[in-house]
Amino acid sequence: MADKLTPERRSANMAKIRTKHTKPELLVRRMVHGMGIRYRLHRKDLPGKPDLVFGPRRKVIFVHGCFWHLHDCRDGRIPASRRDYWEPKLLRNAERDAEHAAALQAAGWQVLTVWECETKDLEALKNRLADFLRTGE
Repeated sequence: MADKLTPERRSANMAKIRTKHTKPELLVRRMVHGMGIRYRLHRKDLPGKPDLVFGPRRKVIFVHGCFWHLHDCRDGRIPASRRDYWEPKLLRNAERDAEHAAALQAAGWQVLTVWECETKDLEALKNRLADFLRTGE
């Protein structure tokens, strides 16, 4: 299917897509802050620059968009159009995510990935975050 937007409009849309401070990330940050737990953001010295870092606990949280990181939900599919462009790009994102998680775990960090689709069920998300942050204190 042909793109209904002009190349200029598509470029403008893509330029607005954030990598940090996304709505799902802000939601997770508000929940964790509401639990009274403090964190650091996007530490550059850690593999993958995790979204939330809990230094003394040696725990990190990544908040991933389902499309961009190929989650196995409905939103994590490779588009049918321009598949030759999207497939290697998205597969490399997922591969890089796994490499970063493995490097962090090898360095003694616990890693939690929160998917964008999981932010729709707030109670389940809050329980998952609480369980992750409570264990191993």
